[in-house]
Amino acid sequence: MFNAGCSSIVRSTISLRTVQNQSGSHSSKRRPLVVASRSKLCKDSQLSRSGKRLFGSGACRAACNEAVPSSWGEEKSPALEALTAISPIDGRYGSKIASLRQIFSEYGLIRYRVLVEVRWLQMLSNLPEVTEVPPFSQETNDYLEELLKDFNVEDAQKVKDVERVTNHDVKAIEYVLKEFFEEVPELAAAKEFTHFACTSEDINNLCHALMMKDAVEKEVVPAMESVIDAVATLAEDLAEVPLLSRTHGQPASPSTMGKELANTAYRLHRQREQLAAIPFLGKIAGAVGNYNAHLSAYPEVDWQTVAHKFVRSLGLEVNPYTTQIEPHDYLAECFHAICRFNVVLLDFDRDVWGYISLGYFKQKVIAGEVGSSTMPHKVNPIDFENSEGNLGIANALLEHLATKLPISRWQRDLTDSTVLRNLGVGIGHSLLSYSSTLRGMSKLEPNEAAMDADLEATWEVLAEPIQTIMRRHGVDEPYEKLKALTRGQKITKDSLKAFCQVDQAVPGLSGETDAAVTGHPGVSSRAAIKGSDR
Repeated sequence: MFNAGCSSIVRSTISLRTVQNQSGSHSSKRRPLVVASRSKLCKDSQLSRSGKRLFGSGACRAACNEAVPSSWGEEKSPALEALTAISPIDGRYGSKIASLRQIFSEYGLIRYRVLVEVRWLQMLSNLPEVTEVPPFSQETNDYLEELLKDFNVEDAQKVKDVERVTNHDVKAIEYVLKEFFEEVPELAAAKEFTHFACTSEDINNLCHALMMKDAVEKEVVPAMESVIDAVATLAEDLAEVPLLSRTHGQPASPSTMGKELANTAYRLHRQREQLAAIPFLGKIAGAVGNYNAHLSAYPEVDWQTVAHKFVRSLGLEVNPYTTQIEPHDYLAECFHAICRFNVVLLDFDRDVWGYISLGYFKQKVIAGEVGSSTMPHKVNPIDFENSEGNLGIANALLEHLATKLPISRWQRDLTDSTVLRNLGVGIGHSLLSYSSTLRGMSKLEPNEAAMDADLEATWEVLAEPIQTIMRRHGVDEPYEKLKALTRGQKITKDSLKAFCQVDQAVPGLSGETDAAVTGHPGVSSRAAIKGSDR
């Protein structure tokens, strides 16, 4: 099929070019972009045999060389901005998740590191045993608070400039802070206690915990709640709208659209609750988690108590058993919880996509929007498709983070370092998907007529309640009788009612089975759902 199709296209192209040349409509100097003469084709092409037979070896390369200006490869790398960013997170979608930049960008990480280093120095100044760092005056503490408040991108760039020399990102923070501290005598005298007894991971793990805490509490959970609220509201609005269920893609017992949407709202709510309950852990216990350096300098200090107090002062919970690193188990729990929410939302996106395809939902037409570049009539479910795509990317990243981060050789290896720099990417794609789903839902208009029409055309789905009523009245082989009548058959209301008249001898049976076929197949299911707790 492929070869035949390609041959047809090539023949049509050659034929068209021949006609154009003969008519003089094209200049004879214009070189063809697609079909090259066999004498000019390269011999080392990796085309398949069928491809070589059609185009000749090297034709694709020749076409590309003619189609792409050679100057493109000579341009200098453009400045980083939305149009030149490699990742769509910072490019195309950057404005939609701009709030994450303060948290997960390189600048954000540096800012959190500065926060932890300053707070640790302040903690040391409050320890009576550490006489070399006397309690800071109010003026000094005010200076430190202003430093944290006013720390900006230019300050972060100073850190990056120092890092070019140190080739160590956390040490660069220490050196830049010492420069700032020279402005205040109390801090200048205590500057060598910056980063005191800390390994880099003491600072980093607390930063990552604070970053995740801020992201989850300020961005992720609120976005999840917006999705849940939107689904729950739509479920309430459509609580009594009958719907033909489908199991295995085939007509099944009736439900209501509202009840099916309520299923999703409840599932999403459970996952949101589990995410919100996960504690954010931290440690500041030194190079292998044993306070070795701390105790060597000040053995009289209860460093475990000090460390626990410090971690809690940051709004985190203490992990008392660590190596050089906090083992990241809680991060895995966070990512898995987000993944589960995303999976439920992915299921919802696909279901709504299917309902749109069936005509159960119409989509509002937005003036100026284009559904297809060639088919003017199209109104595509692009928001749900965009959400589905972003959920897939998000979960691929989050699953890797969740399964990689808890693993570190012996007391520590560095494989987590580069991975942790991607914390915000999976979360960013998650937030994009949530906003896309919400945007898609805002365009939905239920088409009750289409849902009713499908129910009216599938009376056979009442076989389940009728055979159940027959069982109650002691009718022999009720399932088998309904199976013989309905399996693989299209049943009408009249034929189903006629079947129910057969067992008139059973008291009460006729009335109950007649009631089952009153109205249309969605009535009994709607009443049952309305009367339930759901």
